[in-house]
Amino acid sequence: MSKVAPQDQANVFWFLPTHGDGRYLGTGKGGRAVDLDYLTQIAQAADRLGYYGVLIPTGKSCEDSWLVASAMVPVTKRLRYLVAVRPGLQPPTLAARMTATLDRLSSGRALINVVTGGDPVENKGDGIFLSHAERYEVTREFLNVYKRLLAGETVDFHGKHIQVEGAQLLFPPVQAGGPPLYFGGSSPEANQVAAETVDKYLTWGEPPAAVAEKISTVKALADAEGRKVSFGIRLHVIVRETTAEAWAAADQLISHVDEATIASAQKIFSRMDSEGQRRMSALHGGQRDKLEVSPNLWAGVGLVRGGAGTALVGDPETVAARIKEYMAIGIDSFVLSGYPHLEEAYRFAELVFPLLPLAHDAPATGSAGVNTGPFGETIANDIRPQEVRRASQS
Repeated sequence: MSKVAPQDQANVFWFLPTHGDGRYLGTGKGGRAVDLDYLTQIAQAADRLGYYGVLIPTGKSCEDSWLVASAMVPVTKRLRYLVAVRPGLQPPTLAARMTATLDRLSSGRALINVVTGGDPVENKGDGIFLSHAERYEVTREFLNVYKRLLAGETVDFHGKHIQVEGAQLLFPPVQAGGPPLYFGGSSPEANQVAAETVDKYLTWGEPPAAVAEKISTVKALADAEGRKVSFGIRLHVIVRETTAEAWAAADQLISHVDEATIASAQKIFSRMDSEGQRRMSALHGGQRDKLEVSPNLWAGVGLVRGGAGTALVGDPETVAARIKEYMAIGIDSFVLSGYPHLEEAYRFAELVFPLLPLAHDAPATGSAGVNTGPFGETIANDIRPQEVRRASQS
């Protein structure tokens, strides 16, 4: 095994739920319309609270991630946007132009999520009739052309799946060489592509020992290629001021999920050829009785949700301790979400950020003092508006 160095600082992302949001899973009860105003609320909250960035999902069940990011950029200041390129669904030249444009319009706040796609039914609907192995062949060729374009090269490439001649990017990105590439996949083919091409390998939230094994495998492959890859994890969070409250909230989240809904969801997940999805489903086996698959790691979300299906559940100190366990095995980026996404963004930032060694700035939470008004009332805290000085006009 190739040992991954412990991380002493973390970047924490949030999530824009462009496929829907609400208080419960597996039901329309308590659901919220995910429109421009609501997405703006979440993005601005994440920006104000000091999250490093937000992941915007991709697929036919979501609003388009590029258009959503473009709408959010003008109404936020520091927040980065992790958006998907789709090898096989778009040519690398178009993806490079889109990437450079978003990076320029956001003043360098673009991040790229390379998504190969793991649902054969959805892929066929998008005109992709390739096997699992062939999709990773396409991904490798796509990234060869895409990265070279963003680096400023004129590209001639004649591969098995992709061919370009004289391809150029006339308007360069802000970030030298293009935005960092994030990528997830658990199969041998995915691990090799990660080792050869990307900057950050993402895993879904498996128990720490399983995650350590995965990232050790990718690091060893990257070492063999003479490359360095960093590591991140995708998790949900359910944080409350006490552990009892957090577990009660987890139970409440799936309180409307019945066995028929679970069976229907698991049937859909089983048709996918994603090794990561198989590993997620294996954690709970579609059963409710053993959902805590590792201390404070709860697989209840995965009963009815594909992709990331586990949540860290607990009080702030416990959740921070679990995050530090992942940092100790080499994880430096945490892509988080929680239901509803607006409220949980506040809860996590206010309760857990002060307990974490963040690599990015988070706003001050104030001291233990209170703000006592002229009539003796106690108002929230002692955070005062910062003084604003008008520049002299001479």
